[in-house]
Amino acid sequence: MATMSDRIGTGLLLGVVALVSLTSAGCVPNPGGLADPSAASGTDAAVTAAPTPSGPTPTPSFTRPTPTPLPTFLVYVVQSGDSLEGIGDRFGTSGRSIAQWNRFSYPSLDPLSDDYEPDRIVVGWTLRLIPGLEYDPEELPGPTR
Repeated sequence: MATMSDRIGTGLLLGVVALVSLTSAGCVPNPGGLADPSAASGTDAAVTAAPTPSGPTPTPSFTRPTPTPLPTFLVYVVQSGDSLEGIGDRFGTSGRSIAQWNRFSYPSLDPLSDDYEPDRIVVGWTLRLIPGLEYDPEELPGPTR
């Protein structure tokens, strides 16, 4: 008398045989991982590999531009006796440029404001400046009110 596991095993075996038969007949695509059924039956089957591309390897049509580094600010701490023009002369820039770079930190240094006071700087203020670079007054934005 056949047990339940014998019946299941026989059913699985019949299913595999049916799948191999259908696959070798070209009715069902061979699922990945199953051996070529024609090789198991001893028949000659032509196996073709996927075509490989020929010719030169494609190269990108452009190269990314190298970014231009932005100027690096120097931080200067105001000392007793300093003025914007004196600091500017020391670092090859102008007092007005220093004022423009620091107008958001110190609103009294905004050259376009009605409250502009270039001679009023306080000991201990940290001013950002770019040595050797000066703002062109023609490039400055219009007055802010």
